[in-house]
Amino acid sequence: MHRYLGLLLAVAVIPISAHAQPQSAGPVYVATYVEVLPSAISDGAALLKQYRDASRKDGGNLRLEIVQEINRPSRFVILAIWTDQQAFEAHGKAPHTAQFRDRLKAIHAAPYDERVHSGMSVGARDAAPAGAFFVVTHVDVPPPSKDVTVPLLKQLSEDGRKDAGNLRFEVQQQGNRPNHFTVVEIWASQKAYEAYVTAPHTRQFRETLGPMSGALYDERLYKTLD
Repeated sequence: MHRYLGLLLAVAVIPISAHAQPQSAGPVYVATYVEVLPSAISDGAALLKQYRDASRKDGGNLRLEIVQEINRPSRFVILAIWTDQQAFEAHGKAPHTAQFRDRLKAIHAAPYDERVHSGMSVGARDAAPAGAFFVVTHVDVPPPSKDVTVPLLKQLSEDGRKDAGNLRFEVQQQGNRPNHFTVVEIWASQKAYEAYVTAPHTRQFRETLGPMSGALYDERLYKTLD
């Protein structure tokens, strides 16, 4: 029996609690999606860099990176880790954060989308190397399928970390909607990522997840904003 199908059958016999919440203690992982006007890409990038540099100095910041979508460079994601909820909330009240949000309003194409997670399957918190090739994926399943999806994503991350060229493979679980997940990957090159996409374990995961998905498998390719 295939690995993912086996996991699906194993979890199916366990009572599913749609209201179960991920553990709230520990580091807070935040993915914030920012989209600026096409005419304001340079200004948006400069503003994001200023925000990044200031935020890295905040108490409790463990990592903060900004990536820019390759095919649509007006889209960015801020990927941050905070030691705990208190540090994250203090950052939200910092003057430089308020200034960033205020200045962003003049050039954004839509309000920024901040998603707060716990680390479900994560590794080292080392910063990404310059020029890293990022993949950020939003996975959304109906609440009853959450407890089946969790082991599938954990297995995907374990397999992905073993693939040639993988530098990071994280799965984060959204706090207020635990049936939503963010997958963050770093690959040494686009070629390494493409090899991962065609690997049997990746294709098997997607085939198993497909019937349960609550939305399109939203996978986007990014480069670091250096």
